[in-house]
Amino acid sequence: MEGVGPAFGVLGPVTAWDGFGNSIGLKGPRHCSVLARLIVARGRVVPVSRPVEDLWADDPPAGAVGAVRTFVAALRRVLEPERPPRSPARLLVTDGPGYALRAGTDAVDAWRFEQTVAAAATLPTEDATARLEEALGWWRGPAYAEFADQPWARAESRRLAELRLHAVELRAETLLALGQADRAAADLRAHSAEHPWRENAWRLLALALYRTGRQADALDVLRRARALLAEQLGIDPGPALRSLEADILHQADHLGQALDHPAGRVWEQVTATYDRTVAPDARARLESTTGLLRNLAVTGGSGLPAAREHRVAAIAAAEELGDPELTARVIGAYDVPAIWTRLDDPEQTARVVAAAERTLTALPAEGHEPAKARLLATIALESRGTPLARGPQAARQAEEIARRLDDPALLAFALNAAFMQCFDRTGLAPRRDEIGAELVALSARHGLATFEILGHLVRLQARSALGDFTAADRHAAAADALAVRHEAPLVGVFTGWYAALRLDATGRAPAAEVEAAYRGSATLLDGAGMPGLADGLLPLALLCLRVRHALPLRFDPHTDWGPYAPWARPLLLLDQDHRPEAAEALRATPDPPRDLLQEALWCLTARAALTLGDRHTMERAHTALTPATHELAGAGSGLLTLGPVSGHLADLADALGRTRERFDETRRRTGE
Repeated sequence: MEGVGPAFGVLGPVTAWDGFGNSIGLKGPRHCSVLARLIVARGRVVPVSRPVEDLWADDPPAGAVGAVRTFVAALRRVLEPERPPRSPARLLVTDGPGYALRAGTDAVDAWRFEQTVAAAATLPTEDATARLEEALGWWRGPAYAEFADQPWARAESRRLAELRLHAVELRAETLLALGQADRAAADLRAHSAEHPWRENAWRLLALALYRTGRQADALDVLRRARALLAEQLGIDPGPALRSLEADILHQADHLGQALDHPAGRVWEQVTATYDRTVAPDARARLESTTGLLRNLAVTGGSGLPAAREHRVAAIAAAEELGDPELTARVIGAYDVPAIWTRLDDPEQTARVVAAAERTLTALPAEGHEPAKARLLATIALESRGTPLARGPQAARQAEEIARRLDDPALLAFALNAAFMQCFDRTGLAPRRDEIGAELVALSARHGLATFEILGHLVRLQARSALGDFTAADRHAAAADALAVRHEAPLVGVFTGWYAALRLDATGRAPAAEVEAAYRGSATLLDGAGMPGLADGLLPLALLCLRVRHALPLRFDPHTDWGPYAPWARPLLLLDQDHRPEAAEALRATPDPPRDLLQEALWCLTARAALTLGDRHTMERAHTALTPATHELAGAGSGLLTLGPVSGHLADLADALGRTRERFDETRRRTGE
């Protein structure tokens, strides 16, 4: 905008920039409100009585009109700083009984956005894609963010939000037309999870997946959409979804899916040659198998559980050969990045840890430092979420060796182990953010794509815990982009859930809409092969949402709470007015595991203790949560939240103070 007048931004918090792109200070929130009211009017005159009503509702002070005129005068000074004194304003003008903003279409980002979306339909496909991507980049948050709930802004904010969703889907259409189905699928995963009632989003996602050769995933998306619509709205999918499902089942030619991929032919030729050339009992087969399993683990669907199962078998086969160096390579080569702190299969994991410990002992005392570091990192990763004291020590040793050897790939693996052992108390999001930042920088320098993705997901979690959703958004987008480029579909599970968390944490949507977003995100876990993540997660997210909004819990008695049952049970019993049983359940509730959800589970315990007046449990919760004062409870998971920890701590401190006063008063009365 160099050399032109001020520009205004309402696609996010209301702001203004001068002709050189520098931010203009708009004084206070009431000044911003007046400016936003004028932008909503789109050049029409706004009588001075309207801002008065907006700012003071039904009880304006005696000097309200004068105050609005003062706000307008202050806005004029900052928007036209070089206007001579007493000369008429050219931008924020007085017109009859009110004011109007005489800004050109290009001066307001929302107006430019509308024009761009409308024009996209008339442009060549490549140009339309570029213009839509540019326009979507103008969004900095919900339209008229700080005023979106005001009656005068609500309709305009919702209209722009709907236009943005249309633009996202229109961009996906252009990407599909350009043959970039992988990029379209990455964008649409988060979009459909955040807006599960948009049938067009599900249609486009299924079509994009089909065009990338993932017919089964495409059908799964359509079936999830059908189930969601039936369960939540009691309706069947529209004709577009039904027609697409039939076309995919019959591999209709007009869908544009090429089923004979050159990569597939190369794979078949190479594997056939390998089978003919390499002896069945050759040790090279074991090492080759481990590399294959590593890749299989990040493919999604049934790949992850199958990789875990075959990994255990490969380790057992290596141990039978009695060669600890070979066994170390087989164990250590499976450096699959791990982001979730709860194990998917504890029994399998225990076997891997035991084999790693045996191999570490069997290796010669001197040398083999890289192999030892990989074994130590494996032990630390696979003992996450367990009380095994060996885990933190193994992570430190692996990191020390990797730094000493200056081995980037080894260090990335060791940093993953360090992340998994960074939960010895609450409030450690800043430390995890540092680990994530180092992972991103290290991996980007050395082409370690899967660990670069991991670093962005770690930072997404950490910045969410710290309430920095602007940064978390950047890391979610970076992880999604890398996932498309490197075919890592499981990333979409985490970024899809993050979209629901963000909707929840920012407070810009009613609880019913947030609940629908969480339910939509839960469908991403179907068939993902991550029971340690999936079991009980949706009920826990909904419990946190309802507790935070003081809504009745009303869960089905058959709800599967998975590992979170002990922390949910006291609150569920209280919701049914079963106080004695709730008190007994609370006394039996253990300390939460030291993992990504420990702050959330402590806060659930705190809420039950506050309701029951259980001083001992309140004190435990207060002590445990104090280090996390500046975090959002649960948001460090990137999945759900119970709001600021500081609020729970304040309630605990207040209740503990009151019970102390009552105790002292009782002692005084009884003469004790």
